[in-house]
Amino acid sequence: MAATHRRCYMAAMRHLFLAAAAALVAAPAVAQAPAKPPKLVIAISIDQFSSDLFEAYRPHFTGGLRRLATGGVTFANGYQSHAATETCPGHSTLLTGRHPAATGIVANDWIDQNAARADKTVYCAEDERVAGSTSSNYTVGPAHLRATTFGERLKAVSPRSRNVAVAGKDRAAVMMGGQAPDQRWYWDGKAWNTDLKAAPVPRTIAAFRPAFAAALAQPRAGLEPTALCQARATPYQITPTLTVGNGTLARGAGDTRNFRASPEIDGATLAIALGLVGEMGLGKGAATDVLSVGLSGTDYVGHSYGSGGQEMCLQMLGLDRELDGFFAALDAARIDYAVVLSADHGGLDLVERLRAGGVSDAQRLDPEFTVEKIGRQLAGRIGRSAPVLLGGSVGDVWIDKSLSPADRRTVEAGAIAIARAHPQVETVFTAAEMAATPMPSGDPSRWTLRQRYRASFDPARSGDLLIVLKSHVAAISKPGVGYVASHGSPWDYDRRVPIIFWRPGLKPASPAAAADTVDILPTLASWVGLPLATGSVDGVCRREVAACR
Repeated sequence: MAATHRRCYMAAMRHLFLAAAAALVAAPAVAQAPAKPPKLVIAISIDQFSSDLFEAYRPHFTGGLRRLATGGVTFANGYQSHAATETCPGHSTLLTGRHPAATGIVANDWIDQNAARADKTVYCAEDERVAGSTSSNYTVGPAHLRATTFGERLKAVSPRSRNVAVAGKDRAAVMMGGQAPDQRWYWDGKAWNTDLKAAPVPRTIAAFRPAFAAALAQPRAGLEPTALCQARATPYQITPTLTVGNGTLARGAGDTRNFRASPEIDGATLAIALGLVGEMGLGKGAATDVLSVGLSGTDYVGHSYGSGGQEMCLQMLGLDRELDGFFAALDAARIDYAVVLSADHGGLDLVERLRAGGVSDAQRLDPEFTVEKIGRQLAGRIGRSAPVLLGGSVGDVWIDKSLSPADRRTVEAGAIAIARAHPQVETVFTAAEMAATPMPSGDPSRWTLRQRYRASFDPARSGDLLIVLKSHVAAISKPGVGYVASHGSPWDYDRRVPIIFWRPGLKPASPAAAADTVDILPTLASWVGLPLATGSVDGVCRREVAACR
């Protein structure tokens, strides 16, 4: 069964992508002695790849993920230590060594009441200075990122180094690549695109686009489940027309939604990355190069089906195979490369499956608990008809800045009282409380809720109130197609992510100690001899991995 699964696995698109990309990489190579520092540092992020998910499938990996987990230093107890466990904040920590409080990326979106446009919502990877940009139809750019990435730091001291980012999401590519990478490409929902409009389009992209369009135009049959995946194929009816848990990740011709919710998007992302490695000669130049790769399929599968069913099993095994092909092509090209792999956040499985498995407190958010309804109630107390609260039902909530000081105090006190009285709310923090809380450090597994929120608090962008739901309360009141499970909480199922360092000659280990994603940059810096000014990062170099200075 497993062999059949491998043979039929997305054959047309996967083989087309990897064969084309591998041809670019497989130029004549000259054997060379292992170089230190490595000539190519590859940073891989698997979106929504929690430590729980990693550990559940770790014994079953046979390809690229097995290579890393058995041949590298694996921190299964890694952390995105902050509370804002969303894609943009998480990716902003991976290669900057800074918490979101310093990167300025406090959420995927936030409210800017001073924005000079009717749309006051700002997307994290948006450049709203461009005329016509909105939070839903935005111009991609890195303007909001306040921290410097590893690739940028390396180029500043080694101008011949190249910094390249490829991802299935624009925000992953932006946050890992930084302000001005040499190349940056991402799936924008319709096509593979870049925000670097002045840079010439690589041959890899010019050849890849028509091949991709032709492959996408063909339907994709469902993947054949292994016995392992079949054992997880319990159906759950979420709505009268939506059942998840036993799907096979099939898609119709031109179906971009189901393209991204599968290993197919990860194979395409890796193929583009591989093509750019060959075309640009990454890892073959005089200086160390940096390649950032954001693999988004796991996140879309998690949102669409949850993390415990057959769909996620197919995704995990497929991703393992895609990474195996990627590393094999690099090996064939005799590139001296090193890898760090982690994730932007974890995730909470489908509530219905959690409850069936004995998690009795798993529940969906009360649909009546919304900022809009609370705001209307509080508006009546101060004689206003306009909304007095902005934002979502949980996390950051903003108070209308036009209120008088007295009305603001009334609204703030009322919102806190209403939220704290709700049975699904753990607590509420105010911006003033966050500003008065010292920045946390040390073992992230021991941080309090207040410290977790402080690490992702920015007074210029965060809300006036931070509403914290209790553990296992999913912030999805009304699930639907593509969105039945989520993340974004301060609880460990969203915070814990694997952090794996791999390179030839590194002694394999699985330290029990907690690690933080902000430790990645200072550890990589030690590998390549990159100097870091005291206080310029929040993380520490991991002595389990590198000869830290």
